[in-house]
Amino acid sequence: MKIILIGTAHPFRGGLASFNERLMTQFQEEGNEVMILNFTLQYPSFLFPGKTQFSDSPAPENLHITRQVNAINPFSWIRNGLFLLSQKPDIILFKYWLPFMAPCFGVISMIAGWRKSIKRLAILDNIIPHEKRFLDALLTSFFVWNIDAFLAMSHSVASDVKRFTLKKKCVLSPHPLFDNFGPPIDKMVARNYFGLNEDEKVLLFFGFIRPYKGLDLLIEGLAKTKSENVKLIIAGEFYTDEKPYFDLAKQWGIKDKLIWKNHFISNEEVGLYFCAADLVVQPYKHATQSGVTQIAYHFEKPMIVTDVGGLAEIVPDGISGYLVSPNAEDIAAKIDYFYENPGQVQILEKGLRQEKKKYLWSVMTKNLIDLSQNY
Repeated sequence: MKIILIGTAHPFRGGLASFNERLMTQFQEEGNEVMILNFTLQYPSFLFPGKTQFSDSPAPENLHITRQVNAINPFSWIRNGLFLLSQKPDIILFKYWLPFMAPCFGVISMIAGWRKSIKRLAILDNIIPHEKRFLDALLTSFFVWNIDAFLAMSHSVASDVKRFTLKKKCVLSPHPLFDNFGPPIDKMVARNYFGLNEDEKVLLFFGFIRPYKGLDLLIEGLAKTKSENVKLIIAGEFYTDEKPYFDLAKQWGIKDKLIWKNHFISNEEVGLYFCAADLVVQPYKHATQSGVTQIAYHFEKPMIVTDVGGLAEIVPDGISGYLVSPNAEDIAAKIDYFYENPGQVQILEKGLRQEKKKYLWSVMTKNLIDLSQNY
């Protein structure tokens, strides 16, 4: 089949680009002809909360990526819609994550839809954004109107689709493993990178920092743990004001327990962070699904996740990690439980190896092909 994805890819950085590139690589390995229509401009610089939108990592090999979509230029939307008509793909995929992209994606899809043989599918990170803004519902409704069917990666997102349409099909297919960050690294090699010793207890918070991700809960939870010699690596760029987090660490007197790596983590470094840690902690206050869990699965690292959104669907309690309520006391208690019971490491690692088998990219590609033929 000929499959074209409209969305983020190299040289843009981050989880969206990694997901799209890995998905289309899988389609290509399965014998399909693939292309990614990438952005010339994704966000105006003043709207982007990080330091840069671009990656220093090399481009993926043997993957056709062309930069020709301007997210804020309607003439670009029209040109790309007409381009898709001329390409005659069997399937067009849109990776949808926030309403800002709805006008661009919606117009492109509307024009491509003039050719009835083209199947227009959306893979949904979210359909209701974590940080709501005026006109979100109106913009998303326009996008939904111009899509044939949807794939959600969590039950919570699949349920949210019903707020916009009851007629169009939405299938569930969990986020696959992020297995494109290299093989596991020896724990002591990884810890040496951070100047950590073998006997230190190491937690990891990974990913860009926004209020809904609950880093404040984790900092407070760390202060309330009874376990000694615990360090927390905080790896990710601030997409919000950093001062309250530094102040909180000072207030609780745990500045010496925190290792701040508050910058974007390159693909080549990801394995060092996960392999240095004993536990990956996701203290989210609300969520849909998270690519961080799928990196943890790849490196077979136990997790503590809060019981919000779709996280509980991915991390069964006591099997590959622990579910806790989104508060500091419960997070602290589960950190202590893990370290007070050394046998938990073997139990959770066995569970991780079993659970990760569910999250193959071939499962998602099959579900998308099936959806294109049966909506």
